[in-house]
Amino acid sequence: MSSFPVGWRLLVHDQLPSTADLIRERAEDGEAERLAVLAHRQTAGRGTHGRAWESPAGNLYLSVLLRPASPAREVPQWSLLAAVALHDALTPWAGPGLALKWPNDLLLKGAKCAGILAEASLSTAGGLDWLALGFGVNLAHAPAVPGRRTASLPAPAPGPEEAAAAVLAALDRWRALREAQGFAPVRAAWLARGHLPGAALTVTAAGAPLKGLFEGLDDTGALRLRTARGLETVTAGQVEA
Repeated sequence: MSSFPVGWRLLVHDQLPSTADLIRERAEDGEAERLAVLAHRQTAGRGTHGRAWESPAGNLYLSVLLRPASPAREVPQWSLLAAVALHDALTPWAGPGLALKWPNDLLLKGAKCAGILAEASLSTAGGLDWLALGFGVNLAHAPAVPGRRTASLPAPAPGPEEAAAAVLAALDRWRALREAQGFAPVRAAWLARGHLPGAALTVTAAGAPLKGLFEGLDDTGALRLRTARGLETVTAGQVEA
């Protein structure tokens, strides 16, 4: 078993329907933060927008519970923080070629190798009651995703426990930095690992696809896109390069 950062409580399951579902249940039951759930296999894994997440043994399926003192509007910032932490955690094994795709994907040489699922519940005062971050990483296998190229880490890839320990340590580092300095360092780190300035992007959300050139992130973490209509801000959607 890998050494986990002090303060985390890790539950390891051989198989679960979904680590995200178990974290949600624990959160709603009042579990304290810094709980992590790892499953070696999932039978009903899910990604963003309710998409199924194929979960063969050998990959990482990890969900964590946090209770940050943040307003609800900052959930997207925590998703970006999680992406930066995941990038940093996997870089020693992946080497060059890792990049972030807004808002919640990690690419290896342009192919999807990981995704992040952020879910939250609000308190009666309008803040966060709890925040759950789910990490699905193709460590050893790259299941097919319709319409997408996929990749796994180069061999020898870490095992799930080793990768989970690295992710939790990176989360701790970036959370401490955010608490000390705010969102600005996280935003800067994401921009250094994300889309190149001026990259042509297409964002699909509820309406028609929006095409434009990437002009960074605003102070909230929203995507800035230079379109034929001018500079537009996108708060949600699926990005294609």
